[in-house]
Amino acid sequence: MKKYQIYFALFCVMITWGFNVVMTKVLVANFLPVTMTALRIFTAGISVLFIMLCCKQVRALTKREFWYVLIGAMFNVVGHHYFLSIGLSKTSATNGGLILGLGPLLTTVLAILFLGSKVTVTRMIGVILGIAGVSFIVLGGNGGLSGVSMGDADVFMAVVFQAASFVIIKKVSDTLDPRLMTGYMLLIGSVVLFALSLFVEPGGLASMANGSAGLWAVFFASAIVATALGHMVYNYAIGKVGAAESAIFMNLNTFFALVGAVLFLGEKIAGVHIVGFFLILMGVVLGSGAFEELLRGSGGKKGIGMGRQQKSL
Repeated sequence: MKKYQIYFALFCVMITWGFNVVMTKVLVANFLPVTMTALRIFTAGISVLFIMLCCKQVRALTKREFWYVLIGAMFNVVGHHYFLSIGLSKTSATNGGLILGLGPLLTTVLAILFLGSKVTVTRMIGVILGIAGVSFIVLGGNGGLSGVSMGDADVFMAVVFQAASFVIIKKVSDTLDPRLMTGYMLLIGSVVLFALSLFVEPGGLASMANGSAGLWAVFFASAIVATALGHMVYNYAIGKVGAAESAIFMNLNTFFALVGAVLFLGEKIAGVHIVGFFLILMGVVLGSGAFEELLRGSGGKKGIGMGRQQKSL
């Protein structure tokens, strides 16, 4: 798969993930969040493994791969989706979507720490701008530190767990197809989430019996399109173009989450949201290395650089 095709696929994934913030907000407002998330992730895992089975890409894991998959499931599925579902039940989809936009910066920081990515002044400025952007969002509309929503804190923790999982996925992508890894992670993570839900939400399964046809349509769209297909494509891209490079696209996730919150939930975007969004966007461009890459591409060796780029395509 060529790079421009991967980038287009990532763009499409960001559309589904942005609207998935809205879908998840709707689902957690009608079902108990942890139980619903466990069943949604289980549906996604089965869907991924079925697709991989049809493509004859399913195989047993080596001992090393199993441990990476297990750790990835704890971070990417259990940690990320648990805190996201709990967080969105206590904050707005607008705030949640904007905080999720911090993902590329955290991924870049972890890639620097664990994958040997280069540290530069530009990237550090980007990290600072990203943190400033999130601060505007979570503090600006809530009356300072005393009014910070616990839902915002939960969504931030979801981003931390997701960023850590991207580094883990990159480490094992040389030997294990990231799409197959996705299926195993979703399946293992959903089982752990369901076991957790039995303790924190004893009446969780009973709450699922009251859903309307429309709610179940949202459930399956979220599970199969956004989670199963979306994670398959995104994790495949990590293996091909890198964790930090793929994470650049996640600021589009933020944009589409905002659009979805306004169109489908009737939420209002305040001035602090706009300021926060642009600070996060600038932080992602600088912190992920995209700005430095652009400068290198327009430098004195532009002709040579373009020739190499066309060859790689």
